This record gives sequence, C-alpha cells and structure tokens, in this order.
Amino acid sequence: MNLVRAELLKIRTTNTWWLFGLGAVLMTALAFLVNMLTANTMLDGGIGDLEGINPEQAEQIRAQADVAYQAANLYTSGQFFGLLFVMLLGIIVVTNEYYHQTATTTFLTTPQRTRVVVAKLIAATGIGAAFWLVTTVLTIPATALYLASKDLGSQLGDGGVIRAILLNLLAYLLWGIFGVGFGVLIRSQIGATVTAVVLYLVGTTAASIIFTVLQQWLGWDWIDNLQVVVPSIASTLMISGTELPGSPPQWVGAAVLIAYAVVTGTVGTIIMRRRDIS
Repeated sequence: MNLVRAELLKIRTTNTWWLFGLGAVLMTALAFLVNMLTANTMLDGGIGDLEGINPEQAEQIRAQADVAYQAANLYTSGQFFGLLFVMLLGIIVVTNEYYHQTATTTFLTTPQRTRVVVAKLIAATGIGAAFWLVTTVLTIPATALYLASKDLGSQLGDGGVIRAILLNLLAYLLWGIFGVGFGVLIRSQIGATVTAVVLYLVGTTAASIIFTVLQQWLGWDWIDNLQVVVPSIASTLMISGTELPGSPPQWVGAAVLIAYAVVTGTVGTIIMRRRDIS
C-alpha cells in the first residue's frame, strides 16, 4: 500500500491529472448533450420509415430506439474520451519515472520490480475508478432529469442499464492497465502519449472501415462482428443497454478487454523486470 500511495503521490504532484480530469468532465458534458439530442430524436419516433432497409439493420435501429438503450447511452456519456484520458494517465504513471529520472531511485528503494509494477497497475486502476465515479456522478442526475421530463422514469431499475453502468466501470479500470502496459513498451513520454492518441483516435476509425469493407467485399456477415477485437469498440459494446440484433453480446466486449488487460499487464511486468533502466 505504501508503494501504491507513492504512485498516486507522483500523479497528484503534477498538473497532468487535473488537466485530464477537466478534459474528461468537459468531454462528458459535450457527449451528454449529443447523446441527449440523439435520444430525443429516437424516443420521439424519429427512426422514420424502415421499409426497404435490410431487415437486420431495421431491427438494430428499432433496438436503438428502446428507452433502455438510450438511457444506458446517456448514463455512460463521455466514455470514448474518458477512456483515452485514463489510458494517458496510465502511460504517465510509467513514463514519468524516466522523464523525471526517478526510475533509479524507485527501484533502489524497492528492488522487487514486480511489486513496483503491481503498485503502478493498482494506481492506474484507481485513477480509472475515480474518472468513472466523477463522470457517472455527473451523468446520473442529468439523465434522470431528462428522462423524467419525458415521463419515462430513470430506468435505473432496468437490469440492462445497471449492467451498462457497471461494465463502464470495468472498462475504465482495464484501460488504466492498458496505459501502464503501453508506457512500459514505449518509455518516451512524448512518444508514448502521441502514439497512443493516434492509435486510439485514428486506429478505431480505420479498423471499423477495414472490417466494413471486408464484410461488403467478401459478403460474410460475421466479419463485421470481428470489430469487437478493437479495444475501443469492445468498450462501446459493453455499455449498450440492450443487445443489438446481429451484434455480439456485451460479455464478449468485456472478455476482449480482460484478455487485453491480462496480456498487457503480464508483458509489462516481464519487460519492467528485465529491462535496463539506464
């Protein structure tokens, strides 16, 4: 616990955490406004005439018009950028050691490197939980007020909505672990953060386009579902309040993220134990 407190102290004594925290709050507010406009359209029968549309796509649109789906989407607003900020803080938990040249002192104080890495992983998940808590505290009353204005109730008694909120917490925890693993692989703070941002923002869109093109080219519907192997897409799947027809269930997204977390955490520990810190 002393090691964990030390890792948290290293984050608290820099300006990075509150800058990212402020960014997460602002992006959550923006995402909520966008999701509220979408929900307003969908819940007011804005799906339009679905004749002539592929039956499976029509079923997906109808499922998205369900109040539980829209409620879950509102309660988990801001996840996309929130996870990015958590991953970046996880990266900084590691790269700060090399940027400020404190790695030598850290490992001399605690020669058991595995314990240091575990402390960094715990600290990163704690940061993820804090970000989830702050954003959720903001979205729950805002969503409840919006739904009440439409006489729909808060939907917090719906199992799918509660599951989405809790799986959103799991996503925040796991992305903190991803950040630590990424920081171990690329020790340069600038290099790691820039690479992570590009992969997260551009890679998500590129992967979605590639899978869609392959699905249309080969005509195999199951290829489109392989998008779930992309961590950011798996995270989005986890927070759907209802299962969409033709899409993998929520637990698949959770399983994908857990697998990534186990791999990155294990690989990061092995590399940190063996790599020369000079």
